[in-house]
Amino acid sequence: MQWTLEQLKAFVEAAESGSFSAAARKLGKAQSRVSTAIANLEIDLGFDLFDRSAKLPVLTDAGREMLVDAKAILQQCQRMNSRAMAVTGGEPISFNVAMDEAVPMQTFETLFERMAQQFPELKVTILNGSQDDIATWVTEGRADIGFIFRVKPMEETLDWYDIVTVKQTLVTAHTHPLAEIAHPHEDDLVKYRQLVIRDRLGYSQEEPISPRYWHIDSYYYISSLVSRGLGWAFVPEHIVHNDWIGHLLKEISTAELSSPPLLTLSVIKRKARAWDKVMLWIDATLNTLFPDQS
Repeated sequence: MQWTLEQLKAFVEAAESGSFSAAARKLGKAQSRVSTAIANLEIDLGFDLFDRSAKLPVLTDAGREMLVDAKAILQQCQRMNSRAMAVTGGEPISFNVAMDEAVPMQTFETLFERMAQQFPELKVTILNGSQDDIATWVTEGRADIGFIFRVKPMEETLDWYDIVTVKQTLVTAHTHPLAEIAHPHEDDLVKYRQLVIRDRLGYSQEEPISPRYWHIDSYYYISSLVSRGLGWAFVPEHIVHNDWIGHLLKEISTAELSSPPLLTLSVIKRKARAWDKVMLWIDATLNTLFPDQS
């Protein structure tokens, strides 16, 4: 097949814009050129991508299937172009990182310590927020890169990849009734209040086990309230082992329970954002800090 990137761009823009003329305006090309590009693509593929019997073109069933592939190809080309630009581009003078507060902090402190050594003149800003905060900051360009516990699909404007899976631990206060049960069942858990994570806007949240629950947007605040006997919770393993709060929490066996939900720590960036030297360095360094990344 001899299809071209220009043809794929015309096809995707026409499908998303709803007409060939709108696609032409978006691409800054003549409508005839867009129409010809799509027609040639259809000839090369051997089937129609659009039904042109109505006033506006409508995707055929085959066209809808091909749209997914065409967008994936263009996104991969954009990534390749961004990386190529990074190789020839200069080093940035500032860099903004947005991250969930519950990331493995000691690991990221090591990352930032090495960053300071590698880029001594780089001005760094570190922002903390929920998944939606971080996704918004990255999308708007207020952050160059984000680290999130991904619990829902990302916007199409964002690239993401997973770096590590984080285990969760069942915890309560040492004085809580559950602390006296060696191997609790779900029937035991439902009797007591559960503290459950959710984002600040409530768009993504963990499903509670207990009918008595509170939603809280911070694992650290959940851990603090658990330590005061307000209930039980699943929290990331590295938080339980943190010197600041760990000695106040009682780890409880989950042998008689379904496995606690795993958390996936992911990196996100804008697709249009070129991979500069700092980002490439972060990517390589994360491979050493999380050697078992997925």
